[in-house]
Amino acid sequence: MSAAYVALEGGSVVEARCRAPGTSHGELVFTTAYTGYEESLTDPSYEEQVLTFSYPLIGNYGVREERFEDERVHPRAVVARELTDDVAEWLESEGVPAVDKLDTRDLVGQIREGGAMKCGISAGPDASPEKAKDALADCPGMSDHVDIGAQVSVSGKTTYEGGDGPDVALVDCGAKGSIVESLLERDATVHVLPYDVTPGEVADLDPDVLFVSNGPGDPANFEAAESLVSEFVGEVPLAGICLGQQIVARALGGTTEKMAFGHRGVNQPVRDLRSDKVVMTTQNHGYTVAEPGPELDVTQVNVNDDTAEGLESDDLQVLTRQYHPEANPGPHDTLGFFDNVVEMATDERRTPVAAD
Repeated sequence: MSAAYVALEGGSVVEARCRAPGTSHGELVFTTAYTGYEESLTDPSYEEQVLTFSYPLIGNYGVREERFEDERVHPRAVVARELTDDVAEWLESEGVPAVDKLDTRDLVGQIREGGAMKCGISAGPDASPEKAKDALADCPGMSDHVDIGAQVSVSGKTTYEGGDGPDVALVDCGAKGSIVESLLERDATVHVLPYDVTPGEVADLDPDVLFVSNGPGDPANFEAAESLVSEFVGEVPLAGICLGQQIVARALGGTTEKMAFGHRGVNQPVRDLRSDKVVMTTQNHGYTVAEPGPELDVTQVNVNDDTAEGLESDDLQVLTRQYHPEANPGPHDTLGFFDNVVEMATDERRTPVAAD
């Protein structure tokens, strides 16, 4: 096996083993998930990041395409304590550098103490610490990726026919496939739209609900989606997941901020402020809603740090979640969110919308 090197923003270089060759860079983050590695690796929200798995063995149940959330791997590189051959070969076929045989406990500790950081990776026969450092030097910050939506969104409208449920206009800022599947299971027809879709195009669809998806990076870089929410709030029921919650909050006068190391894993506890019940959730985000604005109520919070996990407005018909209710492989505590979205969309058929 060839050598590999991971250069960290703080100045250190960690030696590892090459499992898939290449040179890359990105924001180094970690997930605490111990299953669902196929789902994580194909999640568009990991675009421009280097994903570190805190669980020591990744790949122990193979690689199955039906578990993918998208058609390709999205992290720029992958780091683990040990990768099986199945996963390593898959990543190599995707052209994604991968390394293992390093102390991921120490690496996760550094991220927790210092926050998500830039890194550079050099892996393969010609790998060197210098190449890893050069890759690090070329690494932009996540907020610098102003066009990141174009890397993960559909290029044109794609419609998935459902049953007799509502028409959902899904703004694809990096949507996971299981969001579409969850809506189709509830008989909705889903129109997947580009991240920069215009108000006129949405008005032509006359949807029963406008849904803003998850996605990567800084919500401030999704100005078109934010403007779209501003255009239709109060006219069309609004839903959002993850990045979608952040975009909706910004459009309604709220603010967002970057977290130290984010929430990534399948074990994040969330408390509902009305029922006082706690559910376990899957999460993947590095930004959060700092202030929801005057028109949205915080209805759910993270047990660990009190960050906003759910925003709602009955008057405006807005319903958002910071976590992933559709999470695969689980937990499935919060799948009822999609029932609520469908109910919100079909409570009363609105008059046709029109863009200003």
